[in-house]
Amino acid sequence: MSLSDRHSREEGAAATERQKVFDGHNDMFYQLWTRGEQKGQLFLSSEPSNPLSITHHKAQNGGLAGGLFAIFVPANNRPANKKIEGTRNLSQPEAFQYTLDMLAIADYLNDAHGHSFRICRNKSDIIKAEKEGAIAAVLHIEGAEAIGADLTEIEQLSSRGIRSIGPLWSRPNIFGQGVPFTYPGSPDQGSGLTANGKALVKECDAAGIMLDVSHLNEAGFWDIAKISNQPIIASHSNAHSLCPSPRNLTDRQLDAIAERGGLVGVCFATAYLREDGARDRDTSLDLILRQFDYLISRIGEDNVAFGSDFDGAVLPASLSDAAALPTLITAMQAYGFGAPLIAKLCWDNWLNKLA
Repeated sequence: MSLSDRHSREEGAAATERQKVFDGHNDMFYQLWTRGEQKGQLFLSSEPSNPLSITHHKAQNGGLAGGLFAIFVPANNRPANKKIEGTRNLSQPEAFQYTLDMLAIADYLNDAHGHSFRICRNKSDIIKAEKEGAIAAVLHIEGAEAIGADLTEIEQLSSRGIRSIGPLWSRPNIFGQGVPFTYPGSPDQGSGLTANGKALVKECDAAGIMLDVSHLNEAGFWDIAKISNQPIIASHSNAHSLCPSPRNLTDRQLDAIAERGGLVGVCFATAYLREDGARDRDTSLDLILRQFDYLISRIGEDNVAFGSDFDGAVLPASLSDAAALPTLITAMQAYGFGAPLIAKLCWDNWLNKLA
């Protein structure tokens, strides 16, 4: 009997007690923004037809108590058009405006619906929000196109609650190069961080902003490892040894993350799980468990967590939204993960990295 067959039998048991989850990556704000949802009504809606993977209702049902909420800007200038042109460079002013638009949605939810959604700047904020029943949102920039070469935007973004920045998405910008979506492929594609990129790393360190290496090419990864004093964080990436996508991390990169006390958030996107790299919803949760198992063996159980990519990628059909998280947790139990380990992977490890 396959693991996916076994875990379906135990779904009822998992439903009786929700394991709280802090997740390393989602694109909820991008989805709200592209739909013109300035007040985030879809996040608040419990309608069964709601297209979002993360809503307050689904989060409550699935135990999603917090996470890094990404601000991602597309490469076109029409918010209603969801097509992403991965190779086009954005202009900095338009990217900054798009970023402010999405931050305005976050601010509205925080101010008008703080009982459901709370912007959190540190670990104590997260704990308080979770105890009071609000989803604890740590704001993250995915791809730094909104920041200019003089880096003046960092202070404003920090004041708006940004606590984490991924310098690159999978396209070039003034800070360096991201990995392409070609498959199979190595993350060792392209040159390292530019002078602007190295300055960005130093500025983020000085501002106490976490740096995220997901989507960054390998040369840029090693530049961050050399320059930054922070732990190396990959919010939503997997092991290249199991799935040879350029988006995934080599064993050498994983070893560096372990040495620096960093963290890898296991990504649920099927393209970074499957040996064929397919974006196929008919994908077994066994592949997610293999990633957890491999990463724990390689970098230690204190340095692995969740990095779903809800609302931003093709995920397995049985894990398509936050309400389905208990299905994965049941599968983890069936795989042999004990309660203390599951608590670390689901909640503790992210909180321990977020001072």
